[in-house]
Order: sequence, then structure tokens, then C-alpha cells
Amino acid sequence: MTKAIAQLTAADPVLGAHIARIGPLKRRVPEFSELYPALLSAVAHQQLHARAAAAILGRLKALGGGEFPAPEVLLALPDAALRGCGFSASKMTAIRDIAAKAVDGTIPSRARALRLRDSELIERLTRIRGVGQWTVEMLLIFTLRRPDVLPVDDFGVREGFKRLHGLAAQPKPKELARIGEVWAPYRSTAALYLWRAADVPKPDAKAA
Repeated sequence: MTKAIAQLTAADPVLGAHIARIGPLKRRVPEFSELYPALLSAVAHQQLHARAAAAILGRLKALGGGEFPAPEVLLALPDAALRGCGFSASKMTAIRDIAAKAVDGTIPSRARALRLRDSELIERLTRIRGVGQWTVEMLLIFTLRRPDVLPVDDFGVREGFKRLHGLAAQPKPKELARIGEVWAPYRSTAALYLWRAADVPKPDAKAA
């Protein structure tokens, strides 16, 4: 974190002053180490309050004996069982596709994921129904702890930059991507501090 702060401060003194005010960020241990359960959680959280999503996931875990059902087990569950958990029709389709992509190897193990570039993981995981680039970027930042991910489509990241730099409007995603090049290779740290600048809670790893 010390090297990241020094680099970001040198590249963007305004961001550096903000970092100095906030101080080092304490990051909690990710809830999930593997991508399969992280993706199930991410889909469950989409457009739902965290408590509602947690209840749905709790019922899904109950079907797996206290853990998320293994991909093959989830694929064998009847629709009625998934509806009983609280999944909508579209989310049922999404979580079945997550299970199918885990079975066919599209979703790698953590060990395999650590050997893949960010761009490769984005390309693979966005093949999954209901999983977009933002969701994968959150997994990269919070589950895999990748150091150089800047989610330029995220409202909080763009709002934080706007507020820090006193802009009248948020930068467009392409513009922020260009601006953020100077933050490499610590763009994930920049994003964490921009969320704080926006006073918008950062996306929860569970909901990514």
C-alpha cells in the first residue's frame, strides 16, 4: 500500500492529498476465495437489498448442506427448489449458467485464475449470462485483489473524481480511462479512494 500511495500521490497530487486525509485503508479478507461462489453471490445481489440477497443465498446454501451446491448439484436442482430460494426466473437462468460454466471450465479455479490476465478473465466471465464487465471488475478487485483495475463505468468512481477535482460533471468512462493511465499499476487502490471521495459505499465483495 505504501508504494501505491507514493505512486498515486506523485501522479495526481489532488488524489494524493485526499489519500493523506483518509489514511491507509483497512481491507477485509474476501468472503470467497473461489470465483464460482463469488459469482453466485454477485448475481443474487443484483438489484436487491443486501439483506434480501443474504436470505436467498442462505436458502441456496441449505440446499447444499450449508455450502453453495456444487455446480453439478445445482444444475440438477429443479426449478421449484430455486424458486423456493427466492430467485427470479432471470436469476435462475443466470445461476444455472454459472454452474454450467464452472463445469465446462470457463470459470477457472482460483489457482488457474491467478495465472490469467485481467483481460482474459473479463473475456471469459462475461460470457456468463447476467455477468457484465462491472461484475467481473469487482471480482478482480475484491476477490482476487488485482492491483490495477479501474472500473470506469462505476458511478462512485466517476463521482469521486468529479468531487475531488471540482468538476461540473463526471468524466465519461473513456475519459476517465485515459486520465487513470497515470495511476497504473495501482488503479485498484485509486478506485478505493475515489469511492471514499464520492461518499458512496464501495461495492461489497459479496455483491460484486
